[in-house]
Amino acid sequence: MAAKARFIVPTTVFFIVYYFALPILVGYAPKLMSTPVLGVLNLAYLFALSQFVVAWFIAWRYTRAANRFDEAGRQILANLKAELDREGKL
Repeated sequence: MAAKARFIVPTTVFFIVYYFALPILVGYAPKLMSTPVLGVLNLAYLFALSQFVVAWFIAWRYTRAANRFDEAGRQILANLKAELDREGKL
């Protein structure tokens, strides 16, 4: 559970800060966010589109981490079952 929390809490905090940075920057730094980057695309549009990329990246990272969490859970259950077998309680 601690390993899971070490992954989930910072990732969630990062995503929330990243997500709310767009409306905050648009509200408090409109000149910066309206800076043209590529044709009619400005910094605000690119930032908004990058949120999709970040969300997919976080989902990919969580999938990899979840596999490790699942394996750790299987190991714990196997160890518990072996311990109960030794004690004759299973």
